[in-house]
Amino acid sequence: MDIRQLNYFVAVYEQGSVSAAARQCCVAQPSLSSALRQLEQELGVSLFTRLPKGVTPTEDGEKLYGHAGRLLAQLQSLKASFSQPVARVKFRLGLIRALGVERMSQLLREFSNSLPGLELHLVEPDELCDARIITPQLLKAGEAFQPIWQDNYLLAIPPGSALMLQEKIALSDFENLPLIKRTPCDAWNALYPELVRRGIKPDLRADIQTIEYALGLVSAGVGCALVPDFDNMQQRNDVILRPVNELKLERTIGLAYPKNSNTEPLTMLLQQCLQAASR
Repeated sequence: MDIRQLNYFVAVYEQGSVSAAARQCCVAQPSLSSALRQLEQELGVSLFTRLPKGVTPTEDGEKLYGHAGRLLAQLQSLKASFSQPVARVKFRLGLIRALGVERMSQLLREFSNSLPGLELHLVEPDELCDARIITPQLLKAGEAFQPIWQDNYLLAIPPGSALMLQEKIALSDFENLPLIKRTPCDAWNALYPELVRRGIKPDLRADIQTIEYALGLVSAGVGCALVPDFDNMQQRNDVILRPVNELKLERTIGLAYPKNSNTEPLTMLLQQCLQAASR
């Protein structure tokens, strides 16, 4: 077992995908897969269950992740103890909710690693900050906007619902449909006024803020909910995802920053956002 194998294992665990981990580690996918197999053979266990789209950790994988995280953190601390101190650079980044844990973790990790001494503070988007990751609707005067991700929204449906037999959901299907409202949500802001305009009345069962709670309620059979089509959504087997017909439900996520600012941290963050947008 070596540090390289552990780094690859942690990357696969956090990304939920061998190909995404290979891109993050800047290594060919076959090389990473080979190192992962060697690690599994050495430990005599299977660390991941392979799925049609991505992987999920086994019980042994969960156990190793805790040990690997502590070991890699200790190694990083050891290296840092022999490094020359660097000047701390504070950067306040405002974030809206529901940005996608995996992709945001990767973006923030790459940003932090690109600038020694960076002290990153994550704040609400309406607080004083150096830049914000938001939708264009929240853009302020004097800010430039660099798009990063384009998200489509799907309707998450409880398993067993009759709607799971349909390839697409029509707006008429929302009549009396048990529905979970999630705010703030760009898709909800587009869907609900259109339902009102057409005289369609869904059965609102809950009003919550986070995607995680919305998916939990869908999984429990409470109702349906609009969710962004993140990569990890397709790996869930406790909800059914279907597109909504007749209405374009999407949002753009990007970096908003002062037009007259050209600090080093902002320049580095812009570069990371451009790279994320090109993936």
